[in-house]
Amino acid sequence: MIHEIEPRKFCTDYVNCTPGPDDTVFVFDGNAVFCRMEDGNVIFPSYRELSITEGIKLQYLFSIDSEVFFSPDVRSPGKVCAPDGYELQEISMFRVSEPLYKAFAAVTAHSLFEWYEQSRFCGRCGEETAHSPDERSCICPSCGLIMYPKISPVVIVGVMNGEHLLVTRYKNRPQRRYALVAGFAEIGESLEDTVRREVFEETGVRVKNIRYYKSQPWGFTSTLLSGFFCDLDGDPEITMDENELAEAVWLHRDDILPPDSNIALTAEMIEKFRSSA
Repeated sequence: MIHEIEPRKFCTDYVNCTPGPDDTVFVFDGNAVFCRMEDGNVIFPSYRELSITEGIKLQYLFSIDSEVFFSPDVRSPGKVCAPDGYELQEISMFRVSEPLYKAFAAVTAHSLFEWYEQSRFCGRCGEETAHSPDERSCICPSCGLIMYPKISPVVIVGVMNGEHLLVTRYKNRPQRRYALVAGFAEIGESLEDTVRREVFEETGVRVKNIRYYKSQPWGFTSTLLSGFFCDLDGDPEITMDENELAEAVWLHRDDILPPDSNIALTAEMIEKFRSSA
């Protein structure tokens, strides 16, 4: 999966520092980032390559091994210009780009960039916030509210009925391959209860024997995915939520295609079912 970058080590510890000449700077524009391709690998600009106007500050993000990553502080006036040869590319390209650890870094950085943009002002009193010098948070200097990066919990559910797996396709999505039932946890709800509710709401099916499989940080949507397998409980007839789904079917193990990508928890779970006969 995209976050499994071993033997490289992703370090989330916050460091209040300025960039060195060779440190990487992600320059975002909405859902796009400046980068270039070289021998099939994605490359991002280093600090030494950038043209930075007066007043711009760079925000420390994280490190991977000895590589340190920054982005422009969304509160700073001025502009950061990428050098010649770098072009804006949509964040979605990192589903298929190499090397994997840089794709993971870019997606995670974009998630942080969006959170910093959304946290420029206090949600309680409306004053402009400031960066904490000690941790990855934003602080309101007026009322003292502390805001931390937002991570939303989501369940991914593999519902099994003997040799069949319950698969879905969401409406108005470009992806044509099958996925699994998925959904956000609600306030006051356990992940297991989310599994039961989401499966029933989307397909009308009830489940039992809920078993945790694995988790995955998914920076594309600033979510934390928790994968579960479970078994059909009772009637297999599907009553599909037509407002959300384009299709929901029981697919036989032999009819499931091998995944075309290994970056997502959904694909790994489907492949685990397919290959476990």
